[in-house]
Amino acid sequence: MSRKALNAHRRIVIKIGSALLVDRKTGLKSGWLDSVCADIAALRAQNIEVLVVSSGAIALGRTVLGLAPGALKLEEGQAAAAVGQIALARAWSESLSRDGIVAGQILLTLGDTEERRRYLNGRATINQLLKLGAVPIINENDTVATTEIRYGDNDRLAARVATMTGADLLVLLSDIDGLYTAPPHLDPDARFLETIPSITPEIEAMAGGAASELSRGGMRTKIDAGKIATSAGCGMIIASGKTDHPLKAIGEGARSSWFAPSGTPVTARKTWIAGQLQPAGTLTVDAGAEKALASGKSLLPAGVRAVIGPFSRGDTVAIIGTQGREIARGLVGYDADEARAIAGRKSGEIESILGYAGRAAMVHRDDLVITGLLLAEPRDNAEEDAAHAG
Repeated sequence: MSRKALNAHRRIVIKIGSALLVDRKTGLKSGWLDSVCADIAALRAQNIEVLVVSSGAIALGRTVLGLAPGALKLEEGQAAAAVGQIALARAWSESLSRDGIVAGQILLTLGDTEERRRYLNGRATINQLLKLGAVPIINENDTVATTEIRYGDNDRLAARVATMTGADLLVLLSDIDGLYTAPPHLDPDARFLETIPSITPEIEAMAGGAASELSRGGMRTKIDAGKIATSAGCGMIIASGKTDHPLKAIGEGARSSWFAPSGTPVTARKTWIAGQLQPAGTLTVDAGAEKALASGKSLLPAGVRAVIGPFSRGDTVAIIGTQGREIARGLVGYDADEARAIAGRKSGEIESILGYAGRAAMVHRDDLVITGLLLAEPRDNAEEDAAHAG
């Protein structure tokens, strides 16, 4: 199966550019949108999870408001977004509903994906929508974002969404069918690149500027998105979205550029946790918890014996084993005071202690990486540790 085959992946983020979705004079391209939603329904029928990062709120809003062509002032853009977000969400909801699919709107700012606490909350919401069978429709919250605290384009936002949700493929639908050695509208000798094994300085130098006023991105932002996605183990495709059913076309072999991932999402993410974040505190665990970690399980409150440090939920903590050495590192699910309150207690007691039903894990296995020698022998994953499970 080709690496470009969409049905070879389990979770796909699809980014839709403004120029594809909105015509400056006539507004929403509803027929095209219906064709994309039909493609999404076909992927969903194959048990593939789909997330959409949709541009178009400002472009749609300025059309509804009748704003003149050209650059918008900040407050004009925010007003256009306020009108356009409602229209855009309604359009996606109505189109997806034709195939019995529920849409959920997520509006993000730069801080929501860069600050750990908000990142975890955003990820949890998106994952819950997917678990419930909905398709998250994601956009930057242009009504409140300012130049200093925004992505400014949805290519990089889509890449951040792909990495935060553990997607294995990012598809950037654009008005160009892939990466060329030079902008093809300027250089007739520009050569098309079908496969990009890695993003080198030479590849970066091939990126051009933005192509239209409706799109705040260009090939430059797509290469930046590729760096974010591929370094986290997520493959990326740049393909033309100009025709109807663009996702189906990719699956049938339409020309597109494939950016190979540098590794697996889990490996890249855990390397990042282990090597780039400084621990804000420590959790000392007992032998039972150490055995559970060795078998690939999460760290539950029952196995925690000591909590040190003024950390917040989402911060990195070091996990200290029975020999007094760091054995793992991960993103903690509780603030320090809450962690101290539930340390050594069973998961079923969390609600009565804290007053709300918190997470079962102190550090979830998806947010945890082994950094030191575990003395305990790994067990068969089917074996249950009743004391640890609580």
